[in-house]
Amino acid sequence: MAESKTTSPADRQQVDLTNCDREPIHQLGRIQSFAWLLAFTRDWSVCRVSANIASLLGHEPDAVLGAQITELFLAEAVHAIRGQCALLTGGDSVERLFGIALQAGSGDRFDIALHVSGRVTVVEIEKQRSDTLQGSSGMMRSIMARLDNAQNLDGFLHSGARMIRAITEFDRVMIYRFDRDGHGTVAAEALALGTDSFLGLYYPASDVPKQARALYIRTPFRIIADVAAETVAILPEHNEFGEPLDLSLSIARAVSPIHIEYLGNMGIAASLSISIIVDGALWGLIACHHRSARLPSFNARSLAELFGQMFSMRLEARLHKEIIGREREARMIGDRLLAGIADNAGLLANPEHISQALQNIIASDGVATLTEGNYASIGHALPLEAVQHLAKLLNAMEGGAIIVEECISQLLPSAAAYAHIAAGFLVIPISRKPRDYVFLFRREQVRTVSWAGNPEKPLTVGENGTRLTPRGSFDAWVEHVSGKSVPFTEAEIAVGEALRLVLNEVVLRISEAAQENSRQLTERQELLIAELNHRVRNILALIRGIVRQSQPGNANMADYIAMLTGRVESLARAHDHITRERWAAAPIRPLFEEEASVYLHDRIERLVMQGPDVLLEPECYATLALVVHELVTNSAKYGALSDSGLVTVTWSVDDQERLVLEWRETGGPPVKPPLRRGFGSTIIERTVPHDLGGEARVDYHVAGLTARFVIPSRYFRLDSTAALPFAAKVDLQLATGEREESASGLPGHVLLVEDSLIIALDAEEALQSAGVATVTVVSTVNQALLVLESKKIDAALLDINLGNQLSLPVAEELLRRAIPFAFATGYGDQIDFGDQFAAVPVLQKPYRRDQILEILLGFKLQAAD
Repeated sequence: MAESKTTSPADRQQVDLTNCDREPIHQLGRIQSFAWLLAFTRDWSVCRVSANIASLLGHEPDAVLGAQITELFLAEAVHAIRGQCALLTGGDSVERLFGIALQAGSGDRFDIALHVSGRVTVVEIEKQRSDTLQGSSGMMRSIMARLDNAQNLDGFLHSGARMIRAITEFDRVMIYRFDRDGHGTVAAEALALGTDSFLGLYYPASDVPKQARALYIRTPFRIIADVAAETVAILPEHNEFGEPLDLSLSIARAVSPIHIEYLGNMGIAASLSISIIVDGALWGLIACHHRSARLPSFNARSLAELFGQMFSMRLEARLHKEIIGREREARMIGDRLLAGIADNAGLLANPEHISQALQNIIASDGVATLTEGNYASIGHALPLEAVQHLAKLLNAMEGGAIIVEECISQLLPSAAAYAHIAAGFLVIPISRKPRDYVFLFRREQVRTVSWAGNPEKPLTVGENGTRLTPRGSFDAWVEHVSGKSVPFTEAEIAVGEALRLVLNEVVLRISEAAQENSRQLTERQELLIAELNHRVRNILALIRGIVRQSQPGNANMADYIAMLTGRVESLARAHDHITRERWAAAPIRPLFEEEASVYLHDRIERLVMQGPDVLLEPECYATLALVVHELVTNSAKYGALSDSGLVTVTWSVDDQERLVLEWRETGGPPVKPPLRRGFGSTIIERTVPHDLGGEARVDYHVAGLTARFVIPSRYFRLDSTAALPFAAKVDLQLATGEREESASGLPGHVLLVEDSLIIALDAEEALQSAGVATVTVVSTVNQALLVLESKKIDAALLDINLGNQLSLPVAEELLRRAIPFAFATGYGDQIDFGDQFAAVPVLQKPYRRDQILEILLGFKLQAAD
């Protein structure tokens, strides 16, 4: 039963004592018993050895110490070890060797890890273990593809937990996320049948001491194979300088007694952890628990470690994408603030104006401004006296960054009386001296936090003196937190920083407005070019060319701005299409539709397009976007689109496999050749030949302008999905979640028995996309029979061959229970299921979604009969 207790931040500070932070966990002088360790000097003499070395080499430690590596191992093994050591370039790098024969006359093979520790090279050896992982590189590609397909962060984290559990086969895999205070939350998990869930529980920061966090960054992978196993000493304990061996990078480093006690209290016999590192900091952990001793093979552990690195990179990219999106919103808001304040500098001190601008980007209950000593507020905000005290504290801090606090009373104790009004804030400094501020306040939110056991570690006195005892229970322990606001997210903090830059720019511009009037337009254009340089480096030269060639001439400044803006926006639209396709080829039709819609609005039928579905490569798309923009703009000003005429665009592939694109205007005013060749005409006539090596021709007929462009084959391709046969289109629709209406009413709960993770995931996704509400996936006969006993199953899909067993016992039980099912096999028609299963449908691997749907519909009809 969950306990309940109310504590304050001050209480938590008093009980969060630890001596764990002082424990030298990297210098315990022992390793786990599954490995052997030797340390070599620079001349490859043994200077340290694990006490169990006799079981590997047949010689006691005293006989091995001082020996040369060539006296211990085969020449081939020595050559491989020395060669791999040459790759140890970084300070924390670890290299591996797999399946190495160490001594003659033995059939055993060994896996080896090598790293440098101070002045010695450490070689850790373990006996090679077999595993069921096949095609690791292909498996990793499939796994990462599934991570990339996750729709949101929660789905991404849960997919990661499932993948690691499939690789390591641990009972419990948790994605453990740290907050700014160092506390951890179980954000996702994957469990074996019968394993308790820890999802949503909090763990105090003291569970992961400071030196452990530092090691998690240096060595992102950690295995504890058997909590109860005796560890092995390293001999001698100290070198000639009195130093123990630093085992920070060791794969078999022994475990702190305090951590062993911690795991024992959790009922855990083996654990594995993988660091999640984002922007060089410890974002969280992938923590794996097993109820019995477990040591995955060296190959499986290396694959899990590689997955952890890839997972961290993908997570970092997702978080950055979210922040970039919010920063883009912040820049847009900043531009609006800039436009309003440029005409009325007093708006910078108007909290209502700022609140309206920020309300959809950073949630707050109140906004206040302190500018030149004047205070104004709207909504729930601290009173003037409290803000003045806060301002003094903020002025004493190092300037140049936003300040975030979810408990203002930690900075200003007297503010605790106002927690119901404003408990937390995000403060944006908007000037240097005197310091002016924008405050975004959040009210107190009393909330319940479920800890994994009582986080207060009691001090006890034992034979080693005063020390902390790891808590003995991990049952949910409920804490009611008050005096704090909802924390500001990392994305909101990044937006706040972006707003700080914008608002500081506003202040700077206001102060320099009198001197900069004649240069404002130029600066805005330079700012635009700088932004494009940061976001779209590959089209910087093109932008510069546009700016230089689009000289105003005899046109007024407004026309010049409109012309330049139109060209840049055309490039932006093209870039949007390219990035939407992940910088892959993009369809040609939207290129014309979007340019024409700027002028035609709801009369888009005046643009007629004919041609096959063509995808343009990115470099061609951006180039052609400028050409189309100039054609549409000229037509809207002087040609068919300026009146009530039509523009017909046709394209086809000629016998030389080139794309031929023709533009024809009809029904507009009479056309005359231009008297002056402007930059727009130059773009139309010369861009395709110059940039793409193609051809361009423009004819100014009285009845209407025509243009013909020829684009080489390397810059386009036909859209293959547009020409798919009907069956393939159905398969594609199912893959993207567009199901047929007839798929409704399918079995609600399907049991999927499949021993290959990747195939199981494909089948699971196919079943769900076809309309199945719940899919339970197992990999063995025993697991399947357990599910049939404990859950209501409507239908099943059985892989015949489950590695070392057949799924026929499950099929017999399904027949007995009258549950419809189908076999899946990769053996084609060569397998004989016997008379007992003659009527059972058979699905051939690899799975096709339309075949799965057909079988499910058959189950539906069977149920109806």
